[in-house]
Amino acid sequence: MSRISLVLKGGAMGIAEVIPGVSGGTIAFITGIYERLIDAIKSFGPGLIGCHRRAGLRGLWQAIDGTFLLLLLAGMGVGILIGVFAIAWLLDHYPPVIWGFFFGLILASVLFIARRIARWGGGEIGLLLLGALMAFGITQLAPAQGSEALWFVFLCGIIAISALMLPGVSGSFMLLVMGMYQFIIQDTLKGLLVSFSTEKLITLTVFALGCLVGLMSMSRILSWTFKHYHDLTLALLTGFLIGSLNKVYPWRNATDWLRDGAGQIVLAADGMTPKKILIEANVWPADYVGDPLVLGVVLAGVSGFILVLALGRLGPPDD
Repeated sequence: MSRISLVLKGGAMGIAEVIPGVSGGTIAFITGIYERLIDAIKSFGPGLIGCHRRAGLRGLWQAIDGTFLLLLLAGMGVGILIGVFAIAWLLDHYPPVIWGFFFGLILASVLFIARRIARWGGGEIGLLLLGALMAFGITQLAPAQGSEALWFVFLCGIIAISALMLPGVSGSFMLLVMGMYQFIIQDTLKGLLVSFSTEKLITLTVFALGCLVGLMSMSRILSWTFKHYHDLTLALLTGFLIGSLNKVYPWRNATDWLRDGAGQIVLAADGMTPKKILIEANVWPADYVGDPLVLGVVLAGVSGFILVLALGRLGPPDD
């Protein structure tokens, strides 16, 4: 059951990571595997060579917490595939309901994580507010135009994976801010799954190398802060979650779209709808352009809230 639990947690992380505004780190945090994941990632480094010489492959596997990572990555792979196709379809057809689900999930996560802070002092409260303001500010950023240059793809990999590891800061949203979400997720990743292309494979490989560099760096920073400033780190990450609620608010109207060099809105393949939304504004359900699906949003939000409690019971913290 513990192995099935890890695969399910990985699947939830994978789905979350392809949705702008939702963080895989959030899922890892609320399911109690966050700190274990950070330590497992941090174990990768030159020290593994000596470990292999001393204890062989078995010792090496134990040093990197291999079974844990293998099961989690297997689940994430499946989750990413589901997210790229199924969740993308749902976001196109029922966006308020999907955002309502994640709003409830993140709101419950705030309460879940805050309860793990042993003592709330001035430092914890200050970092909570700082984290909330930082995450809120990030969600207010207007997406850039982006670039398909490989050096920029590499940089995007570093930033996206670093954001993935921070609850409340979405790696896919950071790609959106940098103007690279469509190019990396839709054009490259999804395009490569549909039809093989050497150019797409090279782009994805460079992006993966950037992710590797970011993963090694951020894991060491987070591992150190958790060991030396556990409650302060939790308070900052809880603030990130609170600030990120702005990005998953269910009712948002588009205010600007992707435009070409002449300032004209770039249309999708149907020649009628805009290809990409750049800026949105939060509105009341009555002012929402389209069907607000209020009952569906409420039910989805409650479901997301309850799911956090269920995921938290899949295993004890950092099991």
